[in-house]
Amino acid sequence: MKQILPILTLTTLTAAAFADAGAAAPAAAASGLSYNRVGISRSSDQTSLSVSQLLGSSNFLATLSTRNTNNTDVDASNYAFLSVGYVFKNVVAGIDATASIGTSSNGFDSNWSINLRRSLSEVFAGLEVALAYSHQKEQWGSTQYGAKSWTYELAYNINKQYSVAYALTDFSGNSNENVHAVSLRYNF
Repeated sequence: MKQILPILTLTTLTAAAFADAGAAAPAAAASGLSYNRVGISRSSDQTSLSVSQLLGSSNFLATLSTRNTNNTDVDASNYAFLSVGYVFKNVVAGIDATASIGTSSNGFDSNWSINLRRSLSEVFAGLEVALAYSHQKEQWGSTQYGAKSWTYELAYNINKQYSVAYALTDFSGNSNENVHAVSLRYNF
């Protein structure tokens, strides 16, 4: 019953918006999200630096990131990672969806991911949320591992250039702990 009420409300509001048969459908609003950015992130044992940019005027997104792990048992974790994705802007309700694939410079890790982002400026100016699912394959020697994770992020855009974010990555089904990270980003 709790799920039916929001669906009925949304359906009623949509029908009311298009009640006038002669009315044209409203144009999709721009998401206002920045994809051209440089960021530095810090978790308990890892520092990451990343650069993302839309290629030309297309929706193709290239991301290069590096990470440095303080854990001496994981020397192979210090490498660069390149991913390429496509941004589907304003898929529904102002949400942008990005599908991407990537590989590491050492050739042992690869992943694919889906990232959903939405501005919540109508709730609080500069607020943004993101939800991502990632499936990563790692190789240590001759053994391969698969890691699946969900990342939940809350970001605040201080102004057009700078933003801060807090993210929680949940490695559900794995023995890994949850990872908390804080990021500072510069949009260009």
